[in-house]
Amino acid sequence: MKIATYNVNGVNGRLPVLLRWLAEAQPDAVCLQELKAPQEKFPEAAIRDAGYGAVWHGQKSWNGVAILARGCDPVETHRGLPGDPEDVQSRYIEAAVNGVLIGGLYLPNGNPRPGPKFDYKLKWMERFAARAADLVGLDEPVVLAGDYNVMPTDLDVYKPERWLDDALFAPEARAAYFALLEQGWTDALRHLHPGETIYTFWDYFRNAYARNAGLRIDHLLLNAAAAKRLKRAEVDSHVRGWEKTSDHAPVWVELKD
Repeated sequence: MKIATYNVNGVNGRLPVLLRWLAEAQPDAVCLQELKAPQEKFPEAAIRDAGYGAVWHGQKSWNGVAILARGCDPVETHRGLPGDPEDVQSRYIEAAVNGVLIGGLYLPNGNPRPGPKFDYKLKWMERFAARAADLVGLDEPVVLAGDYNVMPTDLDVYKPERWLDDALFAPEARAAYFALLEQGWTDALRHLHPGETIYTFWDYFRNAYARNAGLRIDHLLLNAAAAKRLKRAEVDSHVRGWEKTSDHAPVWVELKD
């Protein structure tokens, strides 16, 4: 089973790119982030025509997450994170797909730091960690996939010395990420590629993609049941080179049956 995460950076504006990648890669399940579309503007018909059912949590102009499933409809189990009834940002959705529970997330950026946006990021991570703690011990495989907006280590960022003041590289954010792993989650990409320089995001500016000046901020975390089945973990980095593409590339894992 192939499970992917992809920050599409606008699902309607980049729909041709998404459909091209779906046809090429044929993932069984996909978590999308940054839909940037209200609930009623999600391109359900086009995605269904491509062979995918979907559940989504939209928001006008910003945020938005979805889970796609090839040949079936995801069974939604959760929408949003508990713990803050005033939080209206669409950043988390959860669904079962073919016996795997999948949580799709778009973690807050948090810049500028310090400030209220960074405070929101850390509080959101606390709420996410509470949900993750409920899921990590389940007997069935669980995958938490999305744009985490965290570079865990120096290996995950081009020229780390330039990012010391950034919320994505802040000690507090990285500590919160490693606290997640300590619950029992496996960072799939890093587990299979422990010493490699691998990026999932390249800025549109300064010719970043051509220079491979990137960041690794899109992660798939696996509970023990999923980690036992982990076969491959890769980045479709070539998609970042397509015309009118997202600044992120799709990242995916393959689980054994």
